[in-house]
Amino acid sequence: MAFGIPHLDVKLELSIRADMKRVEDLLRTQIKGDYPLVIETSRHLVEAGGKRLRPLLTLLAAQFGDPKRKEIIEAAVVCELTHLATLYHDDVMDEAPLRRGVKSANARWNNTVAILTGDYLFAKASDLLADLGPEAVRLQARTFERLVIGQITETQGFTAGLSMLDHYLSVVADKTGSLIATSTRFGALLSGASEEIVESLTRFGEKIGIVFQLADDVIDIASESNESGKTPGTDLREGVPTLVTLFVLESTAPADGELKAILSAPITDEAVVANTLKVLRTHKAMDAAKNLLHKSADEAALELVTLPDGSAKRALIELCETIITRTS
Repeated sequence: MAFGIPHLDVKLELSIRADMKRVEDLLRTQIKGDYPLVIETSRHLVEAGGKRLRPLLTLLAAQFGDPKRKEIIEAAVVCELTHLATLYHDDVMDEAPLRRGVKSANARWNNTVAILTGDYLFAKASDLLADLGPEAVRLQARTFERLVIGQITETQGFTAGLSMLDHYLSVVADKTGSLIATSTRFGALLSGASEEIVESLTRFGEKIGIVFQLADDVIDIASESNESGKTPGTDLREGVPTLVTLFVLESTAPADGELKAILSAPITDEAVVANTLKVLRTHKAMDAAKNLLHKSADEAALELVTLPDGSAKRALIELCETIITRTS
């Protein structure tokens, strides 16, 4: 299954593989310079790998125009550099010891180095953006604004007038959906696709970005492996409310009182983590989370209905289905 997409058209797969190689090459050439420590810290997460979801979506969206334009590769790298920069900052805020199976930059060096490395990657993304024109620069600036607002909103806690779940979905839209929406928009826009297609793919990107995060939330509870890239129950240990636990925390059922108390703070006892995971896996909150996930994936797929039929459209539809399969 190439790029997590079953039944990917052979011709399209070969084209995407070649372009992803160009993305990787350009990504690495952007992290060069005269300062060895900066290069070492910047390459830390690049070399650790990752799904490269954002560049992939940029390349797939470009199939609805002229996918051979060199600007598309540059835009794909901009999206990945931006994503990597946010990871460095996130790890500092979360005090995360690991990222992608290796020591996080803040754990290997320190918080100051990690923050400045993230800033450096933002600068490299901006430098590359300058060649893509003012519209691309403005799009990136507005995306960066949403990324920051999402982080601030998450940090300040639940907003008056919103349920805990609605607040959380708003944060996910800003922190995850916004950059993935920009990834698909860049691909469609820079390939010369029609305005209607650009808007459809932008809406799809935002919705599928939210779905990816919600799927990881479910997997963090439901999976007994490191399928989401982190140890199951990580969010419980950190006391981070996510999709499944939010359904419990918003429950008014008296029987959920004890579970709500456990979920209201970080869980430091591994035996309690294990038992809580066991309870949550069969709790009605898990069904509610999966139902919302399915609904959100269906809404994302609906944004593709008006797109021209072809291998790229089928690939995007199958990507929606793959997300759901991961949580089954």
